[in-house]
Amino acid sequence: MNTNILNTGVQEFINQNLNSDITSLILKGSPFHSINTKDLIEQIEAKIRCEKKLPTWFNTENIYYSNKLNIEQTSSEVTAEYKSGLISGESIVDLTGGFGVDSYYFSKRFKTVDHCEINQSLSEIVRHNYQQLGVKTIRTHAIDGMNFLKNTTKTYDWIYIDPSRRNDSKGKVFFLNDCLPNVPEHLKLLFKRSKNILIKTSPLLDFSIGIDELKHVKTIHVVALNGEVKELLWILEQDFSGTITIETINLKKEGKEIFNFSLEKEKTLDSNYSQPLTYLYEPNSAILKAGGFHSISNKINVYKLHKHSHLYTSEAIVNFPGRLFKIDAFVNYNKKELKKLGITKANITTRNFPETVEQLRKKFKIKDGGNCYLFFTTDCNENKIILVASKL
Repeated sequence: MNTNILNTGVQEFINQNLNSDITSLILKGSPFHSINTKDLIEQIEAKIRCEKKLPTWFNTENIYYSNKLNIEQTSSEVTAEYKSGLISGESIVDLTGGFGVDSYYFSKRFKTVDHCEINQSLSEIVRHNYQQLGVKTIRTHAIDGMNFLKNTTKTYDWIYIDPSRRNDSKGKVFFLNDCLPNVPEHLKLLFKRSKNILIKTSPLLDFSIGIDELKHVKTIHVVALNGEVKELLWILEQDFSGTITIETINLKKEGKEIFNFSLEKEKTLDSNYSQPLTYLYEPNSAILKAGGFHSISNKINVYKLHKHSHLYTSEAIVNFPGRLFKIDAFVNYNKKELKKLGITKANITTRNFPETVEQLRKKFKIKDGGNCYLFFTTDCNENKIILVASKL
């Protein structure tokens, strides 16, 4: 950590060049003898990335930014605030602290937070930033989180872990035991230090694999931000052996889309099926990741078009966690039927259909965009159909 970066003149230079061409800045080099070009550019690029993702950091003076990779890997403020709202208590330890965004939001729910980060330089940066942010209840420790737990006798209300995949595990099926720290291997120690564990994982982790690797999973949260799944949150409770609840949320500017269901009950249900009616519903990305497709049909009282299509329909409008469309027409899938409609520009979606969007655009010469939506799918009678819809 080069503290010269915090000098007034340097901070002014960083702020004045947030909209400058980075290549030009690199060619000009650093105007400060105590700061090399690489470090200066790193601060500018990292701060740019924080403007929307971490507005609290971006709008606070004298924040020291870590490299782009740390910023890319950290939680956004929106998702950090969501996960902090799931838990509370006297004390929590964040074993994989990183840039410290999650710990910052945990400090609003807990009296004390221990932030562990094995990278000493990053730990120093986080400590400095907490001072600038006016946070006094977080203790930073430049140490591996698991070693911290092994060397303490303290117990916590909660333990938080965000394991990262080892470099040599890329391209493989995602297992928790391929991550650092290896959570399944350390579960005994973790439950020795707390009765409650919150684990953040990539959306790539399959539910069945995670459940098999872990013990006492109580709830799995699927968190999407503006339609993109960002993380899975696993809540483990010591000795819990009941039914696992899946909670999905899509955090949008307009509000939240929430749908919860029981993993075990979902296996016993079947959907109600129908031909396309007046309205069409497409589940949001959190639900598409989580499943619960039969639970939606039963709970919200909508009909599924096909077991594998994951599109729903109803005669009257219902509150649905996803996109809503008015069905203007539907025809059997063939070139002649589609040609009659005279559509040359549309947004195309495929669900349970043998051809890709790219293949269909080329085949039917349909440009992307406009207010028309085409859904190529399969109905409950196994017929390939095209739904023509307008978004509501």
